[in-house]
Amino acid sequence: MQTITDKEFKLLAAFIKANYGINLKEEKQALVYGRLQSVLVQKGFNNFSEYYNYVITDKTNDAIVTLIDKITTNHTFFMREADHFHYFKNTVLPYLANAVKDKDLRIWSAGCSTGEEPYTLAMIIDEFFGKGKMLWNARILASDISGKVLETAKKGEYNNESIASIPASWRLNYFRRLEADKNRLIDEIKTEVIYRKFNLMEDTFPFKKKFHVIFCRNVMIYFDNVTKMDLVNKFYDLTEPGGYLFVGHSESLIREATKYKYVMPAVYRKEFTK
Repeated sequence: MQTITDKEFKLLAAFIKANYGINLKEEKQALVYGRLQSVLVQKGFNNFSEYYNYVITDKTNDAIVTLIDKITTNHTFFMREADHFHYFKNTVLPYLANAVKDKDLRIWSAGCSTGEEPYTLAMIIDEFFGKGKMLWNARILASDISGKVLETAKKGEYNNESIASIPASWRLNYFRRLEADKNRLIDEIKTEVIYRKFNLMEDTFPFKKKFHVIFCRNVMIYFDNVTKMDLVNKFYDLTEPGGYLFVGHSESLIREATKYKYVMPAVYRKEFTK
C-alpha cells in the first residue's frame, strides 16, 4: 500500500500551485493521498515519486487532466448564495439594460463547475428581458479548469433534487423531463452559455472585449493572497467601467489592495473614472 512522503507532497503541491494557483497546505496531504491513490494503483506506480515524474513528463496532457479533476472540488448547486442572483436581477440587469447601448452583454462565469451558475444567469436574463431578449446578444462565457465538469455542464441535465431549489416557473418553462429523475434544459437556454476550458493562472487572458459582469465565486478560496490579488487585478482590467465582480461569500477582497469599490458582501464594482 502506497503512502505519500512529505517530500512527495511538497513536490506535487509546488507543481500544482505554480501552474494552477491552488495552494495545498500541509493539512491537505491526507486529502491528496486519498484522491490520488486510485490513480497510482490503476497506473501501476509504486510510489508518488513515480507518479510525479509521470505527471511532469507526460506529453499527452492526460496526466494533468486527471490530476486537476481529482484535486479540485466541484461542489455547486442552483441558486447558491441566492442574494447574488437577486441583486443581479433587481439591480445589475436594470442598470445594464439602460447602459449597454449596443445590446451586447458580456458576462463571464469563471470557475463554472457543472454549469448551475451560468445556467441560472441565463434563465434570469431570459426572464428579465422576455420577448425583448431577441434584441440582445446575451450569451454567457463559462470557463473551468476541469474538462470533466465542463462535459457535464454542456449536457445541461440535472436530477430532481438539483432543480428543486429553483422557482417552479423555471422548472416548467426551462426544463424538460427525460426520465423519472433526469431533466434537461431547453436548447434556448443551453445555447446561451459558451463553455471553454481555461486556466485562471494564464499570464494573459485572450479576451478582446471587457466584461460587464464577472462571477468568480468560491474559486479564490484555494489561492494565497498574492495569487488572489493578481487575479483580481486581471479581472479589474477586464471589467467595463460600471461593471461588477461577484466573489463567494467565504471570500473577500482587501479594500486597500483593490481598485474595485465594495458594494455589498462579496459584490464589487468598477467605478467610472473622472
